[in-house]
Amino acid sequence: MSAPWLTVIGIGEDGLDGLSGVAKRALAEAQFVIGGKRHLELAGSLSCETVSWPSPFAEGLKLIDARRGAATVVLATGDPMCFGLGATLSRRYPADEMTVLPVPSAFSLAAARLDWPLEEVETLSVHGRPLDRLRAHLHPGARLLCLTSNAEAPRRAADLLADEGYGASRMTVLEHMGGARERIVSGTAESWHEEVADFHLLAIEAIAVRDTPVRSRLAGLPDDAFRHDGKITKREIRAATLAKLAPHPGALLWDIGAGSGSIAIEWMRAAPRAKAIALEPDAGRRAFAIANAAALGVPDLDLRDAAAPEGLDGLPVPDAIFLGGGLTAEGIVPAAIAALKPGGRLVANAVTLESEAVLLKAYEAHGGELCRLSIARAGRVGGFTGWRPLMPVTQWSFVKP
Repeated sequence: MSAPWLTVIGIGEDGLDGLSGVAKRALAEAQFVIGGKRHLELAGSLSCETVSWPSPFAEGLKLIDARRGAATVVLATGDPMCFGLGATLSRRYPADEMTVLPVPSAFSLAAARLDWPLEEVETLSVHGRPLDRLRAHLHPGARLLCLTSNAEAPRRAADLLADEGYGASRMTVLEHMGGARERIVSGTAESWHEEVADFHLLAIEAIAVRDTPVRSRLAGLPDDAFRHDGKITKREIRAATLAKLAPHPGALLWDIGAGSGSIAIEWMRAAPRAKAIALEPDAGRRAFAIANAAALGVPDLDLRDAAAPEGLDGLPVPDAIFLGGGLTAEGIVPAAIAALKPGGRLVANAVTLESEAVLLKAYEAHGGELCRLSIARAGRVGGFTGWRPLMPVTQWSFVKP
């Protein structure tokens, strides 16, 4: 094909007036235009075939596929590559077949209205996603710009903020930015009662009360931040383990024998877009892990009722693997090493002699680092204070060549 046949046009509340000449020409020359009902109304009268995006969503993609090569326009909101349809289409069509023409995103418009430097703000989407994702971004002084799903979202966000100890936070809802119906409504989370439009952006200035716990994104949350039955990697060991696993943006972790999910949860909190698949065969512990993931802001944790090595079949290739349980299962270490991509990291912790023997053999066979971690916490001993040791942990870490 000599030129892109697919044009993705971002359109704002000002409709055609806000489009560039290039975007207007693409609309005028299009043979087929597809977009949401609101987008088509904003675009006005068009001379070509137009279709409102159908449900289910995949049916719209099929309509675009059927017209491949013909001049096609997809209408989207604002900047299509910012939590928008453009990202979906870019995974489907190569760059030389597609032109993207954005207008200012909702984030840019909101930052301009609020006088917030955009580089000092966290932007996220809870549109069609669990609102619990907000929890991972809360800290005193945080400024958040959030794409939401509907008019109920601010009320639910206010309840969440109050639940987390951020009831004094200032919330601002910016409706229909850039158009004739633009409206800005503000209030505090603890007293929020405003009725707002479905189409809006939610801005939050996080204000914590004095005793609100600060939950850092660095590894090592307090043990009592998690619900568990005692099967949890303790705080200090967890921090040392995550340091060896080295989470980074977009990386995938397999957490094998996840227990309460503490390692997988802190992995996902530590880096943007980090993902984790957690295997845990015990139903009670999976229930703890599900609750912990939601409470700590990573409800997208992929938790599975499975054990290794059989539960590893068909999983996407990981960047890192944590073996927190099941070390004595036949073939678990070789299976984990085989699954890793080159440069991938494996960390295994053992507290029993039997598991420690497995790690010693792995160290002798593959190298890496073998260390013992011993932690003691101060506690009352009668009328005095003494050290109470935790069970020592033998840790093997390995980077695949």
